[in-house]
Amino acid sequence: MIALPVYRQGWHPDDIAWDRFDASRCEPWLVEAIKSAALVEYNAPDYVGYLKRVFPDPDFHPVIEQWGREESQHGRVLGRWAELADPSFKLEEAFARFRAGYRPAHFDSQEKASVRGSRRGEMIARCVVESGTSSYYTAIKDATDEPVLQEIAGRIAADEYRHYKLFYETLHTQDEPDLPFWKKLSIALGRATESADDEICYSHYCAVVPAAETAARPYVRAACARRMSDISLRLYRRPQVEKLIRMIAKAIGANPQGRLVKLSSATIWSLMQLRTRLAKGITPASA
Repeated sequence: MIALPVYRQGWHPDDIAWDRFDASRCEPWLVEAIKSAALVEYNAPDYVGYLKRVFPDPDFHPVIEQWGREESQHGRVLGRWAELADPSFKLEEAFARFRAGYRPAHFDSQEKASVRGSRRGEMIARCVVESGTSSYYTAIKDATDEPVLQEIAGRIAADEYRHYKLFYETLHTQDEPDLPFWKKLSIALGRATESADDEICYSHYCAVVPAAETAARPYVRAACARRMSDISLRLYRRPQVEKLIRMIAKAIGANPQGRLVKLSSATIWSLMQLRTRLAKGITPASA
């Protein structure tokens, strides 16, 4: 039995074995995904400011700030790898364009209320995000044979799982009344469907379209959403989808091992496989 590495909290970019980088194993479609992910992760400071307004307890602020530092580090590390894989890509330049074009109202607002309606709702949404990122980076780790990216993805996936546990625990320490199940489900589904919003789509555009080509290749959100969907379909395998659904189910108070969750996982996987077969140029992942 092969012993898999255990990635602990508190790692540093210098801990990564950068000298093992192998350009011949960098697949273009995966480089594309990493560039986009780098921009989203690097944007954590804006989320830190927002969460500190929603959660005014000063004792919780250092926890939020530490989360933000770890997310920003993910962006820097992913960006460094992307620059090795594609020397034409410059993280800081792409990020400046992304940040200038993606400014949700709640980032700049001084409102202290969560856009999810409550602090509990905010934590459910954060659990959904961390469920998605943990499974996404696990999928990347399993999809690539480039050794440095394998290590980076493994480290980030472990961090994101810890972040999920942090937000799950925070959810259950709030002094607000519990939300009805339908409301929790609505928040989770709403946050999950935001994968096609401007954060993901515009990050992809800024990551893959050079600034000099923006006039000839304007931003079309629907096209970027389709491309990111195709990449996700190519990455995910059934165990990762099942883990993702179980984590979200736990966050909304459903039984992660229940029949409904198992049926939901099987249905979502079947739909993903169908979409994969219908997408041109995308090879279905094995289960």
